[in-house]
Amino acid sequence: MRRYAAYDPPEYVGWKPDSELVEEYGRRVEADPARRLEVEALTADGLLDLYRGLLRFRLHDIALQRWVKQGVISKAWLGTGEEAVTIGAVHALRREGPNGDVVGPMIRNAGACHEMGMSVADMLRSYLATGDSPAHGKDLHIGDLEHGIVAPISMVGSLAAVMNGYALAFKRRDEPRVALTWVGDGATKHGEVHEALNFAAVLRLPVVFILQNNQVALGTRLAQYHLAPDFSDWGRAYGATLLRVDGNNVLDVYAACRLAGARCRKGRGPVFVEADTFRMGGHATHDVREARRTLDASLFERWGRRDPVGLFEEYLARGRRALDGPIPVADDAGRAARNRQTLLRVEEEIIREVDAAADMALASRRDRMPAPDETVRDVYATPCEEMRKT
Repeated sequence: MRRYAAYDPPEYVGWKPDSELVEEYGRRVEADPARRLEVEALTADGLLDLYRGLLRFRLHDIALQRWVKQGVISKAWLGTGEEAVTIGAVHALRREGPNGDVVGPMIRNAGACHEMGMSVADMLRSYLATGDSPAHGKDLHIGDLEHGIVAPISMVGSLAAVMNGYALAFKRRDEPRVALTWVGDGATKHGEVHEALNFAAVLRLPVVFILQNNQVALGTRLAQYHLAPDFSDWGRAYGATLLRVDGNNVLDVYAACRLAGARCRKGRGPVFVEADTFRMGGHATHDVREARRTLDASLFERWGRRDPVGLFEEYLARGRRALDGPIPVADDAGRAARNRQTLLRVEEEIIREVDAAADMALASRRDRMPAPDETVRDVYATPCEEMRKT
């Protein structure tokens, strides 16, 4: 994929595939028979859709960074380096609109919104607070229940209990549906998260909790607030199934979440998915330099080599499957060349899509800003008489 010196982390700008990491990428999925079957069941179109999702997420974030540098917005919260945790999980679900599975993404899981069916233009409009944005200019935390997306709030971890409510409703209605949300390593220290995990385990709810360990909470390193080396014992602690995944391997995340969803639909939930990944930037665009000072440079170097988009792209290019058209399996060089051309076409398609979305959002900023009376529409409080007079 293209690299952008003005927006990508430095480790991504000159990114070159490490053959050992590419081989490890494939071995990761093949090591588990059940996960291997899930991946083998993916068609070429399914693999390319995963690639589209990763690119769409990365380019959505780059569009936001461009706006920050241009002064269009003041800052943005990004998922750079963590895209696979979101895209793999969402693609494992039944994305069937209001009657399918539901997700509760936090702001660093924005890719869940476009992969569940929201337009990238609407997602960008939310940052611009336009009148035709999903929240009509009131909030950049967005969702759409018509697409199975529960809007998040700023209090990280709160969605864990909310998603239990959806899962409980599914169970009581005997519906084969699953709720899924992401809990950051920092959010695992919130009391309501522990209550939610325990509640789900006791009632065997059809809910998947992805413990997204990106090594840092705001600016606090994981080792400063979490004494265990990881979260692998949390399943046993709550009496729930826990699956560990490589959070930078979209196929590993996809396969594990497919298995987690199937288990939940059989009444054997909840399932915890521990995903190790890394935040390749700051908490938001305003504190990237602070993050670089706070965290050891070796972390950025190590995880930078494991770019989830780049590794998946290289895995597909070198893979045994032809992504477009019948190519003899024995013709490795010919298949790889053809695969790279297919991936390039897909990338150009997504670049055009995101560029068009950004243009539409900016047009809304010019022509569709909210009217003053929008401030009191769809809110829970009625203005008092004194406010009406002013």
